Amino acid sequence: MAAFGTVFMPQMIQARFTDNAWSESSVVPSDKIELHAGAHVLHYSSTCFEGLKAFRHEDGSVYIFRMDANIARMKQSSHLLSLPEVDGAMLEKMIIDIVRQYADETPLPPGSMYIRPTHIGTEAAIGKAAVPSLSSLLYVLLSPVGDYFAGGATALRVLLEEDGMRCAPHMGMIKSGGNYASALAPITAARLQHQADQILFCPGGDVQETGAANFILIDGNEIITKALDSTFLHGVTRSSILTIAKDLGMTVSERNFTVTELLERAAKPGTEAALSGTAAVLTPVGTFIHNDKEYKVGSGEAGPTTMRLRQALNDIQWGKAPDPHGWLTKIDV
Repeated sequence: MAAFGTVFMPQMIQARFTDNAWSESSVVPSDKIELHAGAHVLHYSSTCFEGLKAFRHEDGSVYIFRMDANIARMKQSSHLLSLPEVDGAMLEKMIIDIVRQYADETPLPPGSMYIRPTHIGTEAAIGKAAVPSLSSLLYVLLSPVGDYFAGGATALRVLLEEDGMRCAPHMGMIKSGGNYASALAPITAARLQHQADQILFCPGGDVQETGAANFILIDGNEIITKALDSTFLHGVTRSSILTIAKDLGMTVSERNFTVTELLERAAKPGTEAALSGTAAVLTPVGTFIHNDKEYKVGSGEAGPTTMRLRQALNDIQWGKAPDPHGWLTKIDV
C-alpha cells in the first residue's frame, strides 16, 4: 500500500450550507474544491473532521464501523466551533452513498477504506475573527489504506513531554485540524532529537494523549487510561477497546495518573502500553523517553494483551467474530 492517506478515490460527496439551509448532496471530483481566498476556514480555522473506516468481509460485503459515534462527534465538534449545525441523517446518507459507490474498491483485510468527513466555514469575510461563518461546506473523502505506522504492530518509541500540551485545554475534545497543527513542531523535534515516533503529552505530569492517538497502559488484567474530560479527544477506538476489554473480563480504570506512576508501572516485566485510534488501531509502545533517559515498557516489544485486544477489534471489523454491540453498518450494493 502507498503511504497512509495519500491515495484517494476520484470522487467525493459534498453538501453546502447557505441561507440557513443545507443543499442536496452531490458527487464531485475529489481533487479540488472551490473557495474564496477570504473564506473563514483559511483565516480563522473553522474546520473539523472525522475518521472512520469501511471493511470488506470474506463474502465481499462491506461494513462501516461505528458510524453513529463518529457522526455524533462531528456534530459536537461543529457545535463547539460555532459552525452550522450538521444534519446527522444527511451526513449518514452521504457517507453510505459514497462508500456504496466505491464498495468494490474497499481493500481486503488488513486494508480498509478510510472515510474522512470534513466540515469547513466558507463565508468570505476576513473581518469575522470573532464571529462564526454563516456558510459552510461538508464533504466526505475516501482513501484505501493499510497500516498507519509503516512498521505495523512494531513497538513505538514515545517521548514523555511534561512542559507542553497538544492543544488548548478547551479545544481538546474537538477533532479540529488546528489541534494537530499545534502538535507538529514538538513531534518533529522529538523525531530529530530522540528518534521518537510520537509525543505523549503530560502537562504538569498528567498523562493525557499523543499528537494523533489516545494512550492506554496495561498492567496485568487492568487497563488504565485518562478519564474523559474536555482537554483531550474522546476516541471512538479508545471506547471500542475499553468495551472489548470489559467483555474479556479485564478491569478498566479511567482515571488521572502521573508520569511517575507510568514509569513505575512500565518497569514491571508484564506491563504494556499502546496508542489507540482509527488509523493507529491499537499500536504497541515499547520505549518511553523522559529527561533524556530511555525506559523500556515491560519487555520492550508488542505485548500479548495489546495484540489480543487489537485482534479482537479487527475480528469484529473484518466479520470474523460476532458484533455484540451493533457497531457495524452493512452497505447494500
